[in-house]
Amino acid sequence: MKTKLLPVLRNCLVAATLLLTVITNRAAEAVSRPAREKFHLYLLIGQSNMAGRGLVEAQDKQPHPRVLTLTKEGKWVPAVDPIHFDKPIAGVGLGTTFGKVMAERDPSVTIGLIPCAVGGTPIARWQKDADLYEAALKRARAVAPHGVFKGILWHQGEADSGKEETAKIYATKLDAMIAAWRKDLEQPDLPVVAGQLGEFFAGGAGLKLVRESLQTLPSRVPHTGFAPATDLNHKGDKVHFDAASYREFGKRYAAAMVKLQTTGAAGSK
Repeated sequence: MKTKLLPVLRNCLVAATLLLTVITNRAAEAVSRPAREKFHLYLLIGQSNMAGRGLVEAQDKQPHPRVLTLTKEGKWVPAVDPIHFDKPIAGVGLGTTFGKVMAERDPSVTIGLIPCAVGGTPIARWQKDADLYEAALKRARAVAPHGVFKGILWHQGEADSGKEETAKIYATKLDAMIAAWRKDLEQPDLPVVAGQLGEFFAGGAGLKLVRESLQTLPSRVPHTGFAPATDLNHKGDKVHFDAASYREFGKRYAAAMVKLQTTGAAGSK
């Protein structure tokens, strides 16, 4: 009798597992989007400190009802860390906190985060026609009918700080990238906030130039801001911020973005 029941129980278990998978997937896809004008979209681009490498804690698994993120498969789901998927080590980043702050600022809107950052990447791969730029543009265009783009968050520069020759052209490439995004998204004044490299980061021969290029961005390009990383800590590797610092950094990015959106002025220097 037991022998006959085993196949039946096994089949039931398989069926139950499949059903649970279907229900879970449908629940993830069942997130309702607001009206287009009330769905504010933000593009998150750069390297690992935009993707996030912080340790995920219980508080990072509590979604905000009006903050969504775009999955690798192109589905809108509640934003809980990690929202990036560039590498298996992706963890807490600045994006989720940024989204929560922006959502709390205006209870009438929903925030849509579009994570596209990839760890270890140089700015050359984020230029128009380069692979990462085009991949991010494809994701952005796919969801453009869903909402309105309100800004771009950029954190990158560590990969270009090792050599003086790459650092010398960093500002030129950064400015060109911003111009390309604004043209492709058909928003000439789209706000862009760049973040300061961690104070703990030792970098290389070009670090000073890259730091200056990021900090002086608001003086070179209209409608851009700078989010300071002053006094933020690393996770132990002197490269990546720790989880608490990422959360604070997200607040600073939000403050710079709000300033751009409300006054058009440059962000904190």
